Amino acid sequence: MALPVAFFALFFAWPVAAIVTRGLKADGSWHLGRLADVVTRPDIRHVLWFTTWQALASTALTLLLALPAAYVFARLDFPGRHLLRAVVTVPFVLPTVVAGSAFLALVGHHGLLDQLWGVRLDTTVWAILLAHVFFNYAVVVRTVGGLWAQLDPRQEEAARMLGASPLTAWRKVTLPALAPAVAAAALMVFLFTFTSFGVVQILGGPTFSTLEVEIYRQTSEVFDLSTAAVLTLVQFAAVGAILAVHAWTVRRRETALRLVDPKVTARRPRGAGQWALLAGVLVTVALLLVLPLAVLVRRSLDAPGLGYYRALTDADGGTFLVAPLHAVWTSLEYAAAATAIAVGVGTLAAAALARRDAGRLVRGFDALLMLPLGVSAVTVGFGFLIALDKPPLDLRQSWILVPLAQALVGVPFVVRTMLPVLRAVDVRLREAAAVLGASPWRVWREVDLPLVRRALLVAAGFAFAVSLGEFGATVFIARPDNPTLPVAVARLLSRPGDLNYGQAMALSTILMVVCAAALLVLERLRTDRTGEF
Repeated sequence: MALPVAFFALFFAWPVAAIVTRGLKADGSWHLGRLADVVTRPDIRHVLWFTTWQALASTALTLLLALPAAYVFARLDFPGRHLLRAVVTVPFVLPTVVAGSAFLALVGHHGLLDQLWGVRLDTTVWAILLAHVFFNYAVVVRTVGGLWAQLDPRQEEAARMLGASPLTAWRKVTLPALAPAVAAAALMVFLFTFTSFGVVQILGGPTFSTLEVEIYRQTSEVFDLSTAAVLTLVQFAAVGAILAVHAWTVRRRETALRLVDPKVTARRPRGAGQWALLAGVLVTVALLLVLPLAVLVRRSLDAPGLGYYRALTDADGGTFLVAPLHAVWTSLEYAAAATAIAVGVGTLAAAALARRDAGRLVRGFDALLMLPLGVSAVTVGFGFLIALDKPPLDLRQSWILVPLAQALVGVPFVVRTMLPVLRAVDVRLREAAAVLGASPWRVWREVDLPLVRRALLVAAGFAFAVSLGEFGATVFIARPDNPTLPVAVARLLSRPGDLNYGQAMALSTILMVVCAAALLVLERLRTDRTGEF
């Protein structure tokens, strides 16, 4: 635990504490009364209300559209099922900037809907809600569908034989068993949408603002660190409450259920109802997930002769000090370094948490590992500049600053992927190797590593994908001569002109292809014991 604790204390707790302290402490004294002053401001109350309202609406809409797909993937066997499963997961690993760009190409000015019917949704809340569903659809499908596929269908069939209708049997037998998984998925979707930044930043414009967007605005535009610090504390408290409830639902999910091999529960669709449900899910996936990405690709090809892609090789001289295409190589290098850090730290943390003799302090650290997913990435990024500015840790001019920020987001995915597999390793194998004289390092190398190697590769793939798309912290600390892909896309979208817009679409397409390729590799490596995420 020494290295993971030191890593999170130094690169998460310290930067967050530094910016909060800077905002609430002046002239050597604390101004805690500032908390009430900020929270009661009408504009801040509007931001808090919109943040909560849109997160609740996004969660409800995601559950409504994704639960039928969870059933289809869990219970129906049809051609192309595994390919469709990968397609459904692509939006989740895409950066939020790409999701925002895709919907901007679909519903924005000169978007597909604008060209066909003169309809624009980029100035309405519907664009934000649909983009959130696009991004979180896979969370519900994989979390709920993974458990649904392992529930013994004979329990529901027994209720049917006793006279229950299909709806009654599902409501009284299957739904109670699925309730913990549904609650866990809903809480994760609420967490991701409550802290939404890239999607709202691109689609919300000046009209809509979440807590995360307001923290960014107060920090980088208004330079009001006091207000930003208060909003950070509010978001931190809300995220802590969400994670506490999530941990409780996960414990409920781990209670004893009658589970079977998921391979025996999926059957060919039978009857008009199941075929209609399958068709409905396919249409939803096509319109909600595939169409925005297809429109994104098409908009990147609007210029004759791949003009937007060729323009990426030209040095801009304005927003960028290098050619925009340079951001591709920069992102790959940063993501590779962040993956190495995340895998090293996350594997050590998972190994400590997997020990059966782990104490309460160690088990409590498991919940803290999830905090970087919910705490303001903007706060972390700006905190880096404030906290890591003096020797021996003056990293403001160092390239490692960006991978460190990206690794903070990757570590939770590594831990969540590795922990179930490490817990499944028979401790007697380790004990036998130790009795035969193997050192702890050799036990890990020759016993644990062969058993968890595929899970380790899956964890590395997820860490690479999320590092590649990290935006909230990177936008503060990426240097002008080394922008990452999400930062480059956001900067191009912020500038007027068709060329800038087309270049943003082209860079987003490149980023989408890289993330999709990483996902396809994950699908080939994934095993049933590596977990859903």
